[in-house]
Amino acid sequence: MRTRLILAALVALSTTGCVSQGKFDAKALEAENLTKGLNDEKGAREAAEAKVKELTEKIAALEEEKKALETRLTTSESRLTANAAERRALQDQNAQLAALNEELARNSKKLAQAKEELEKKSSEYESLAQSLKSEISEGKIELSELKGRMTVQLKDKILFASGSARVGKEGGEALKKIADALKTVQGKIIRVEGHTDDVPTGGGQFPTNWELSLARAMAVVRALQDAGVDPTTLSAAGYGQYQPIAVNDSPENRSLNRRIEIVLAPK
Repeated sequence: MRTRLILAALVALSTTGCVSQGKFDAKALEAENLTKGLNDEKGAREAAEAKVKELTEKIAALEEEKKALETRLTTSESRLTANAAERRALQDQNAQLAALNEELARNSKKLAQAKEELEKKSSEYESLAQSLKSEISEGKIELSELKGRMTVQLKDKILFASGSARVGKEGGEALKKIADALKTVQGKIIRVEGHTDDVPTGGGQFPTNWELSLARAMAVVRALQDAGVDPTTLSAAGYGQYQPIAVNDSPENRSLNRRIEIVLAPK
């Protein structure tokens, strides 16, 4: 605006002829300088506006990048929290597993000790096993021991004829071997138990299997006494058909149920 006024004044002065050439030139130079300064200011303003625009765009881009980083940070924190929870859960599971393994090891040790104690054989068992080695190997006699209770099981066919309660020769020889081992037994009661299958006796001398089983047990008791076993340690019991060790559904199973068991138990 100022430049325009100066120019207007110069034009007026030049037309009136009242101004010297030197003043005119000075005013013209001033007007030129003002015009240049105005142009410089305009360029600077435009440059500044461009810079502001550039910075505004950069700020907007940084804001977007900041939002993206914040989103990633939130996601990472969530993952870290989840991972921490998973690690804690895994640590708890490992601790529980370690405790279970320790308990399993303790129980396994106890089980092994109990099994060893359970399977530990007495001197009486070893003596009987040695005395009856051939009969045991032939399957005529079975010998077992559990928690201090030893059982000598004899098949009825090596002791008695069918339907009879009289000990035969083969049975007598086996009972003598058993008696030799039982003579040295201390602190035990010796109970002879008679068992039959479920086939009826048919009457006669033994009306039922009760009488037959007890008579056979008594016959074995007398044979052991005659062979030198202390009679004060002996007793007899008949169980008839009512304590089978196999189902009475075949000749083989019925044969298993017809048996004499000599039980040695602590007094």
